[in-house]
Amino acid sequence: MTTLNSLYLLAAEQKSADVTDWSARISWVVGLLVFIAFVYWLMRQGWKWRGSLQSGLPELATTPEGFTDGETLLTLTGRYHASTTAGQWLDRIVAHGLGTRSRVELTLTGQGLDVVRPGAADFFVPAAALREARLDKALAGKVLPEGGLLVITWAHGETLIDSGFRSDHAAEHQAWVDAVNRLTGAAGDHTTSTTTSTTEGTAR
Repeated sequence: MTTLNSLYLLAAEQKSADVTDWSARISWVVGLLVFIAFVYWLMRQGWKWRGSLQSGLPELATTPEGFTDGETLLTLTGRYHASTTAGQWLDRIVAHGLGTRSRVELTLTGQGLDVVRPGAADFFVPAAALREARLDKALAGKVLPEGGLLVITWAHGETLIDSGFRSDHAAEHQAWVDAVNRLTGAAGDHTTSTTTSTTEGTAR
């Protein structure tokens, strides 16, 4: 009888332990979800704060009438990755939707660069505002293989902006570098990356 009682008590203790473990696990999961929500909230607040700092950036230009009447130099479909202050690959610009990653369709003519982004704000860069183009591997914390980004530098108001694009066919990048630099009269070799050290992001 004593042995049976001992076994019964042992089984009861095991069941009690199981209930206690589940309670601790649920508490841990809830705590983790709360932590993730808090981090997400902090990220959103940081995004809003950065946007408020960049509120002085003028509205983006829209595609002018008759743009499609001109000769098309190049077109591209791919992804828009980000825009940063020129020469500062981590200084992301979020004002006017420039911080939103999206699909993109680029069209280059003698009038300028038309940027169409499904699901995000379109914008237009007049030819007079284009400065240069180059191949790079990192922008706004995103790191890609060497030459994996087409970076186009342009002036908007008093700000020089680097915008990063990745074609669905990366072999097209060099043709875009050549065409933009011919259009702008940019001198020198802009085909290689100016980023020498990258520590964030992974290739998509």
